[in-house]
Amino acid sequence: MFKVIRKADILLFILLVCLGLAITWLSFAHSDTGQKVRVTVDGELYGTYSLEEDRTVEISRNNHINKITIKDGQVQMSASSCKNQICVKEGSVSKTNQSILCLPNKVMVEITGKEADFDAISN
Repeated sequence: MFKVIRKADILLFILLVCLGLAITWLSFAHSDTGQKVRVTVDGELYGTYSLEEDRTVEISRNNHINKITIKDGQVQMSASSCKNQICVKEGSVSKTNQSILCLPNKVMVEITGKEADFDAISN
């Protein structure tokens, strides 16, 4: 029993690859660089900072320490007292709606963009 690859199979494969590449390109083309960094600790707002101003923010709560570095329009968790260090290994983020989470220390760093007149549902 031989399985034969037909021209239609090859055409379908090429079509699916092109569709995947188009979706990937569109997602990168429409993601905009954020403007603000919103930091929350245990669900409460800790602070909002501009991505345009380089700074280091150190959060010390309940014997947990997180160090957040904003530099060159990007933000990263540069140090943390948590054991797994996933938040530090995440690297830098700069696009709207990207975030870095430190679950053991309950710290969330989120990139926000321009305030829109409408939400996603009404658009």
